[in-house]
Amino acid sequence: MHVLILGGTTEARRLAELLHDTPRLTLTSSLAGRVASPRLPPGEVRIGGFGGVEGLTAWLREHRVDVLIDATHPFAGTISFHAALAAATAHVPLLALRRPGWVPVAGDDWHDAGSLEEAARLLPALGRRVFLTTGRMGLAAFAGLDELWFLVRSVDAPEAPNPARMEVLLDRGPFTLDGERELLRRHRVDVVVTKDSGGAATAPKLTAAREAGLPVVVVRRPPVPEGVPVVPDPEAAARWALKRLRQRT
Repeated sequence: MHVLILGGTTEARRLAELLHDTPRLTLTSSLAGRVASPRLPPGEVRIGGFGGVEGLTAWLREHRVDVLIDATHPFAGTISFHAALAAATAHVPLLALRRPGWVPVAGDDWHDAGSLEEAARLLPALGRRVFLTTGRMGLAAFAGLDELWFLVRSVDAPEAPNPARMEVLLDRGPFTLDGERELLRRHRVDVVVTKDSGGAATAPKLTAAREAGLPVVVVRRPPVPEGVPVVPDPEAAARWALKRLRQRT
C-alpha cells in the first residue's frame, strides 16, 4: 500500500516516523519547499508543488497512491482543497490531520480576525509595537501601517512588500515561556498577532502575552474541506492508515 503524506509540519514528521518501516507499506512525504532547510521525515521525500488539482490527481494515479493524508499546516488552505478534489477524482481515500486550535482562558484578551487583512485593520486601536508571528508570507497586509512598528518572527527572511518600520527575527520553534517573556519585554511589545496554528511549539507567546496583559489578535484558520474526515494527532492518523492496510491483506 502506498501512502502519500502532504507534510511540512511536526505532526507530519511524527506520522512518517510511526509508519516508516511498516511491512507492505510504501511511504512518501511531500513538502511544499517554502522553507529553505526543512526538517526531513523518514522515508521517500519529494519537494515542490504538484501543479494544481490536475497535477496532484495525475501524481496519485501515476504513483498508485492508495491513501492520502493531508498533514499540512492548518493555514495551508489551497493545498487542502486541491487534495480533496484530487482524491475524489482519483478515488483515493483522504484523511486530514489537524492539531487542535488554541482556546482562550481566563485573563486572555483575544481579538478574532478572519484574515490577515482584518487583523491589520484591528491593530491601530490596540497598540503601536506589534509582535507579528504569522510567518513571512502575507506581510503585504501590514505594509500600509506606517505608524506602527513590527517585530516579525519567521523561519526564513520575509519578502517585500513589508511594513516600513520592521525588525526581523529569524527563529524556529519550539519557544520557551521565559524566552517569550524576555522578547516582549526587550522589544516593548504592546500587541501580538498570531494565526491559530495550535500546538505547543509556539503557544508560550500566548501565555507571555496573558501575563503581560497584552491584547492578541488571533487569525482564524480556514476550514477543512467539507466531507473530509479529521483526526487531531499523528497516532490517530497512523491507526487510520494501518486499518486500511489490514483491510487490503
